[in-house]
Amino acid sequence: MISAKRLIEMARKWQKMAAGKRKRISYPRHHNLHSSAPNKGHFVVYSVDHKRFVVPLKYLTTNVFKELLNWSEEEFGLPSNGPITLPCDSIFLEYVISLIREHVPEEVEKALITSMVTCHHLASSSSSSSSSSRMIIYGF
Repeated sequence: MISAKRLIEMARKWQKMAAGKRKRISYPRHHNLHSSAPNKGHFVVYSVDHKRFVVPLKYLTTNVFKELLNWSEEEFGLPSNGPITLPCDSIFLEYVISLIREHVPEEVEKALITSMVTCHHLASSSSSSSSSSRMIIYGF
């Protein structure tokens, strides 16, 4: 179990890294809008604000993506004939992808997951009183 003090330190380090990298995040724009199929070795997910992300398959092995996909299943169910929607906005998803791309230390990834889990459990406990609200993770 990580102490609260250590978690706060890791979160501050994580936020500093994000602030520096956020300005440099860029995704190549594809001019062929008619092609909805991703390139080989990639998959498509959507954020709750309907932004499309083409993500490398190797990201599926990261704990952060595993957690987001589990929450997606809890929130929206398994898509039978539609896209996978992750329970976070595009800003947060861009941040997660940038962390994975930069190969952040495992402790930073654990801090991110811990903060996501905390938000998820807080929202779950507060939504038990009102079942119509859904937990969505929003970026900064």
